[in-house]
Amino acid sequence: MTAQTSVGFIGLGAMGAPMATNLVRAGFDVTVHNRTAAKARPLADAGAAVADTPAGVAAGGVVITMLADDAAVRAVTLGEDGIVGRLGEGGLHVMMSTVAAETSHELARRHAEHGEQVLVAPVFGRPDMAEAAKLNICVSGDDDAKARARPFLDAMGVGVWDFGEEFGAANIVKLAGNFMIAAASEAMGEAYTLCEGHGIDRNSVHELLSSTLFASPVHQGYGARIAARTYQPAGFPMPLGLKDLTLAGEAAAQARVPMPLADLCRQRLIAGIAHGREDWDWAGLAQGVSDDAGRG
Repeated sequence: MTAQTSVGFIGLGAMGAPMATNLVRAGFDVTVHNRTAAKARPLADAGAAVADTPAGVAAGGVVITMLADDAAVRAVTLGEDGIVGRLGEGGLHVMMSTVAAETSHELARRHAEHGEQVLVAPVFGRPDMAEAAKLNICVSGDDDAKARARPFLDAMGVGVWDFGEEFGAANIVKLAGNFMIAAASEAMGEAYTLCEGHGIDRNSVHELLSSTLFASPVHQGYGARIAARTYQPAGFPMPLGLKDLTLAGEAAAQARVPMPLADLCRQRLIAGIAHGREDWDWAGLAQGVSDDAGRG
């Protein structure tokens, strides 16, 4: 079988733009589309073709979507100029957005009606990791879809983690991971503010804990923001974090799994947005601890 060399890419935000750029750098023939056309110009300068509509990227038979939410993914898939039915028999839609498992099942059914496939492939990593092609990618779906998508995924990430054939599985794993990031942010906010309340420098506490007991990317990267209360510019803004924790809560209710800490973190984000912090990084949920302690 001849290796697939052409791919469409929809969604050129903070994550999608560097991901698509890495596909171009890897030598693939990339056609991009973005609702805000100006965001496609850097990709065009890098060598990508630009399509005016989502359907315009479908000719090669493989389309990757990296979009903000379920509504956006549905729109580019099922809308008047959507990709469903335009990929051709055996075409493949690689869904890399963080969405509900139900959305993946719905779109997989709609694509299957046209002989097309879906691979669910959400990512862990912030924009700097996307730029460095160091994303960790969770996948679920048919094995042949995974094999066909693998060259593209390898060009964008450092690891591909397989969670079986059930389409929504990778979505649930992604939501679980994002919940853990939020929970760690809340814990760090409480710990650093506790020390601060006793006259101890927050940044010094962060330096110790993130270098020893909690030497992980989350505690080191998010922790540095929380210790210094530096939440701008946002790598992942609060409204998107709220969207993900809302999806996690819905998934928990469906499985009858209580997640009280997720509820707390969700309320922190709601409060932060109510305080006008929409453009803060979602690690700023930890600022709620400082607010409660009178240490803004």
